Amino acid sequence: MQFGIFSVGDVTTDPTTGRTPTEAERIKAMVAIAQKAEEVGLDVFAMGEHHNRPFVPSSPTTMLGYIAGRTDKITLSTSTTLITTNDPVKIAEDFAMLQHLADGRVDLMLGRGNTGPVYPWFGKDIRDGIPLAIENYALLHRLWREDVVNWEGKFRTPLQSFTSTPRPLDDVPPFVWHGSIRSPEIAEQAAYYGDGFFANHIFWPTDHFKRLIDLYRRRYEHYGHGSADQAIVGLGGQVFLRKNSQDAVREFRPYFDNAPVYGHGPSLEDFTEQTPLTVGSPEQVIEKTLTFRENFGDYQRQLFLVDHAGLPLKTVLEQLDLLGEEVIPVLRKEFAARRPAHVPDAPTHAALLAAKQAKEVTV
Repeated sequence: MQFGIFSVGDVTTDPTTGRTPTEAERIKAMVAIAQKAEEVGLDVFAMGEHHNRPFVPSSPTTMLGYIAGRTDKITLSTSTTLITTNDPVKIAEDFAMLQHLADGRVDLMLGRGNTGPVYPWFGKDIRDGIPLAIENYALLHRLWREDVVNWEGKFRTPLQSFTSTPRPLDDVPPFVWHGSIRSPEIAEQAAYYGDGFFANHIFWPTDHFKRLIDLYRRRYEHYGHGSADQAIVGLGGQVFLRKNSQDAVREFRPYFDNAPVYGHGPSLEDFTEQTPLTVGSPEQVIEKTLTFRENFGDYQRQLFLVDHAGLPLKTVLEQLDLLGEEVIPVLRKEFAARRPAHVPDAPTHAALLAAKQAKEVTV
């Protein structure tokens, strides 16, 4: 099982100091966070894609390529690549290039995003969100698997005898996760292709995401990719840790109360009770994270959000130390002990390449 962090890249004023980082500071902080994640033994660093303030990650492959040159082991991913407003040809080529630069340490999560104005900025209509996601991914899937593509659809110009370059590393496309907060159509799409399904698992209650994951698992089996419990599932989550739970609550409260995404709404106590947010000691984070398996079954990737709401870089790096030293080792051991042998590991480039070579030998 993989453990990591994902960043939305928000530029938010620290409510305890009144200071707002510059865009340059926030971008460089994200690089430092990714490097620290590898240092403390995490498996994945993922970042979102946004084209509106207060966010800075408008070009994830640029940043991930930079991080790739400064890391050696960690898998680099996105927590949203906008399949609706990006050209699938550009996605195919950008991520294949990143794959080569990172020696295969790359996958991506496709999503529609949550910012309506982005659609017209890129010449699209938000009412076409689901059809765009379906058509664009159908093309992207082919571009990585066929050397020459002839294609015609509704939302872009046709392709005639087109080859995207570079080709995927080792002729193995990056593994794709389909991310969703609310759309059963996206769970169905992930199941149809045998790809991974990532439930955002941040703002909504457990029973909502359980319905989406259960649907994905049933349809994964329906399409013949394996049994339902072998489907590839990822989950998000949010944590804020201190050695002492009272210290964690006291320190995080002003950030929670003023955060653009959930401030001025439910209380911190109500939110932690009703959603996966955990604010407390390492033991409390371990205990709550282990309940995710009880609700969703065995899964392959757990990502935590730790660097939002104006938290200063020093605090975020301290969070990563606590995760790496006291939380993740215990979670690895506990999840491994409970997982049946037939449930697959999280996909990696090396594993996908080995499976491809084994298949070629048997044909």
